[in-house]
Amino acid sequence: MRTTSNEVWPALRVDDWADTRDTLHMWMQIVGKLRLARAPMVNHWWQVTLYISARGLTTSAIPYDRGMFDIEFDFIDHELIIRSCTGARHRINLEPQTVAAFYEEVMAALDAVGIDITILARPVEVERAIPFAEDTTHAAYNRDHANTFWRQLMAADRVLNRFRGEFSGKASPVHFFWGAMDLAYTRFSGRTAPPHPGGAPNCADWVMVEGYSHELASSGFWPGGSAEGSFYAYAYPEPDGYADTPIRPRAGYYDASVHEFLLPYEAVRTADEPEATLLEFLRSTYDAAADTAGWDREHLDTVTPRPR
Repeated sequence: MRTTSNEVWPALRVDDWADTRDTLHMWMQIVGKLRLARAPMVNHWWQVTLYISARGLTTSAIPYDRGMFDIEFDFIDHELIIRSCTGARHRINLEPQTVAAFYEEVMAALDAVGIDITILARPVEVERAIPFAEDTTHAAYNRDHANTFWRQLMAADRVLNRFRGEFSGKASPVHFFWGAMDLAYTRFSGRTAPPHPGGAPNCADWVMVEGYSHELASSGFWPGGSAEGSFYAYAYPEPDGYADTPIRPRAGYYDASVHEFLLPYEAVRTADEPEATLLEFLRSTYDAAADTAGWDREHLDTVTPRPR
């Protein structure tokens, strides 16, 4: 059966699923903090992220004692699955419930499979950081909305990974940061950057200093910023002339309030060729960052096409 563009790039208005989004964001922070507590440090906090999987979002393998475990949000069967290398497995239904109840259930499930982890049990990068055990405010979960968001992430992930293959320098994986709830991919010039000023809500400034220790150009997808979410691109430090550089497609624009180029998800979804449209945005915003900052593109860009 041929898959239509609308199925590959599904529509989901942010206002229609804001309650589920905000609850899911807190659930993801709980799971992400479990990985943060056990995974060894990697530059720019790459060890804490989640990854797109064939069923949802996964932590990938997390080291524990002499073994490992993983946790996956399954947005097809709507379960949180905890698996240990010992063969132990525990499932938690994803359904409407408070963050407090979800947190209690996750920690009990970890105990049931023999995993003892302590986390800083409050969210980061949000204005109102309600401790997980006290959060009875966020309690929504709509299965269709969660599944559609995951399919949006899958579509973006495929294009971002194709874009990633066009660069030979230091680059991040395509990964999901649960702090800001965005799918991201970052390229580095190889030069250090001035210390980041910080300022993220409920997040220590030194966290941002590590994340932005080197000159970069980053892009990704975030479920906000426009009616159906936004693709974004930014450079740190932002070079002179970056904001004024023309980019493609025409629907893309520079938002001075966030110092980022934005492209509405709807502009990609409704394009005749969504993947080509998004690639045009990713490539032209990278060009803007690399050219205005004087990156050594001769040695950083992949010129020869690689076999499929």
